[in-house]
Amino acid sequence: MTTLYIDADACPVKDEVYRVAARLRLPVVVVANSWLRTPASPLITAVVVEEGPDAADDWIAERAGPADVVITADIPLAQRALSKGAQALHPAGRVFTTDNIGAALASRAIGEHLRSFGEITGGPKPFAPADRSRFLQALDAAVVRAMRVRT
Repeated sequence: MTTLYIDADACPVKDEVYRVAARLRLPVVVVANSWLRTPASPLITAVVVEEGPDAADDWIAERAGPADVVITADIPLAQRALSKGAQALHPAGRVFTTDNIGAALASRAIGEHLRSFGEITGGPKPFAPADRSRFLQALDAAVVRAMRVRT
C-alpha cells in the first residue's frame, strides 16, 4: 500500500497531506524529532525519533519504497527517497526527480559554501498560498504514480 511519509519538523503542509490521505484512505507517517500534534485517525502514525541532525531523515529513508511518497524540504533526503524508488515532493510543490535532484544538490552545496564564507544567501522564500495549491496538485500526481507501482 502507498504510504505518505512526512519529514514533519518544519513542514507547512501537514494538514493538506492529512486531507488527501483521508480522501484516498492512505496511511501517513509523521516523523519528527519531537512530539507533534496529529489528528486522531487510524491512518496517521506519529513517530518521534532521537535527537540528531539526520535522525528523522534516516528513519524515513530506511522505510520508504517504490510505492511511497516522501514530503520533505531536505534535498539529501529527497535524493535518498528517489534512490529507493519513492516519489519525493517539496512542501512548496516542487517535484524532485532523478533528472533534477543533482542540480538541487549542487545548488544546496553552493549555498552552503557561500554561507561558510559569511555570505548571506537570503534563505527560502516565504511560504505562499500558491505554494500550497501547487503542493496539492503535485501530491495528487505523486500518489497516482506511487499507486501504479504497487499494482
